[in-house]
Amino acid sequence: MHLDVRIPLGLLFLILGLVLVVFGFTSDPAIYARHSLGQNVNLLWGAVFALFGAVLLLFTRRKRSGD
Repeated sequence: MHLDVRIPLGLLFLILGLVLVVFGFTSDPAIYARHSLGQNVNLLWGAVFALFGAVLLLFTRRKRSGD
């Protein structure tokens, strides 16, 4: 049995993304106006990370069902 690297990396990106999304929703919007041109970068990149982690886990699941 081989360990597929997509499993731990997918979980890492998914969990990190979810943490960033939660922080983006709960943080003070005023900090984004001063530092990042009004964009909530934590929310944006958290969603990107979570999506990437979910895709990695989806590809892992597809590979296993195809065996």
